[in-house]
Amino acid sequence: MRIRAKGRKLVIWMGMAIDASSRLWMAGVVSVRRDRELAERLLHHVRSCCQFVQGLLVCTDGWSAYPKSIINAFREKVKQTEGRGRCCLVVWPELCIATVIKRTKKKHVVEITRKITRGSLEKAQELLQMTVGCKEFNTSITLRFNATMRERLASLTRKCRHAVQRLETLQAGMYLIGCTYNFCWSHQELSSSRQYGHPMTPAMAAGLTDHIWQVSELLCYKIAPAPWVEPRLPRQRKRSDPKPIGPKRPRGRPRKVA
Repeated sequence: MRIRAKGRKLVIWMGMAIDASSRLWMAGVVSVRRDRELAERLLHHVRSCCQFVQGLLVCTDGWSAYPKSIINAFREKVKQTEGRGRCCLVVWPELCIATVIKRTKKKHVVEITRKITRGSLEKAQELLQMTVGCKEFNTSITLRFNATMRERLASLTRKCRHAVQRLETLQAGMYLIGCTYNFCWSHQELSSSRQYGHPMTPAMAAGLTDHIWQVSELLCYKIAPAPWVEPRLPRQRKRSDPKPIGPKRPRGRPRKVA
């Protein structure tokens, strides 16, 4: 889902993705253009979070850029022919895409259309039953998180005096609110008696941690650097034998001697 934020002399779009079972904020991107590149960047981050998932159900709104971007993101290289040749890109066989379109009238939802854009209805229903807290295809969980983001980040409110001037500022605020939402704040629905029955954060529900973090603990957490890879040395060209240096030939016409 997307958030439209109005800054100073610019309009900013934010793409959000959330896991419906654990309410975990998975990814977010910021851009000044609402195009396919925004969707592909968002789905690239989602793909990195779903590396060990076999069946996947993605619910989106009616934006036409989502289905193609989802298919491009969840593909694998498969060698189908022997011998030389490039690998084919094969889409995940258990990938299902559900599109939810809401029609509003006078700022009230009057009609909801649900359809399966990719995959079979039986497989999508099976994946929906495995999702905790979901009974039908819906995007209300993401919309609720968008409201949380608008509430806690002053630059995203409808009418405010904290309009954004740079993308970097909004991106830093998005990651700060998103990480504290995952690790530091207990979720009301997850903590209810119907699910866990004790204070639970989205990160705890997803199995990423076993306790509620303090904000200071989150800000002081050190991430291990990426493994060191030896850089490839540039290819050195063979130098030919230098040419013998002789006297330079004078340029231009010779001077006339009287």
